Amino acid sequence: MILRFQRLRLAAAVLALAGIAAAFFWGPSADFFRSDPIGLLRPDDAVMLKQGALIYQARCASCHGVTLEGQANWRERGADGRLPAPPHDGSGHTWHHSDDVLIRITKEGVAKAVGMPDYATNMPAFGDSLSEADIVAVLSWIKSQWSPETRRHHNDINLQAQQQSPR
Repeated sequence: MILRFQRLRLAAAVLALAGIAAAFFWGPSADFFRSDPIGLLRPDDAVMLKQGALIYQARCASCHGVTLEGQANWRERGADGRLPAPPHDGSGHTWHHSDDVLIRITKEGVAKAVGMPDYATNMPAFGDSLSEADIVAVLSWIKSQWSPETRRHHNDINLQAQQQSPR
């Protein structure tokens, strides 16, 4: 019985040291028990989500819809040759892109982010008007609106992107 208790104490000490090491290497915000540990977005951070919802309603909802529904016929080019604003809910393609790509599209605009300088779009680049923290907050709020299954798929995309990026 004493040996078992000592093993439990040793295991607890190892876990505590692992937590200290994690906080040292990843900072005080490291949280290995979050439901979405993969990527840059924080769809479970209440403060960030409040900020993101406000920014979304002020800067994004006029095109992408108050409830993330996007514009009608978003897959069909209009007379101007441009695609309407896509939905950001689970029916759209937003979740098909890694966090890094979503941040770049929002910050730099679609054409620059995807390396197609002649790509015509109504989506402005927000890098001059929103901080990166604001962009992450908006995208975190969008992700928080997705179903658990869609969020899991998005996490898988982030994991694949992390594994493919050069270290």
